[in-house]
Amino acid sequence: MNTTDAERMLWSSIRCKQLEGYQFYRQRPIGNYIVDFYCPRAKVIIEIDGGQHYEDVGKFKDGVRDRFLRGMGLRVLRFSDREILENLDGVVEKIWMELQDLNPSRPSFTKEGGRISPKPSFTKGGRTKKR
Repeated sequence: MNTTDAERMLWSSIRCKQLEGYQFYRQRPIGNYIVDFYCPRAKVIIEIDGGQHYEDVGKFKDGVRDRFLRGMGLRVLRFSDREILENLDGVVEKIWMELQDLNPSRPSFTKEGGRISPKPSFTKGGRTKKR
């Protein structure tokens, strides 16, 4: 599997239920497409866009793909390679906020069973600090 630096960085921050217990999967087939990251519980797809996505053909293909995925009831979040490489914590926070918007009444618990604050603090790499 060929992955970019940005994909590896983001994956290291969202894998193993690190983001409020949401499980993400890499390179998942959905219809005729393979998405970068998918969280079935939240019905959220994360796509990481490199330079080819900003050319006319890439924009058109992404639009067709996004319409198909949204038609299946999925929410598509897109981030550029650059955004992830330069602001990983900000990207992870945006994903977290999106997950909270989808299910705002969901209580947050730590693995130890205690409550954590509604908005986690992010550290280098996007992981939440233990409280």
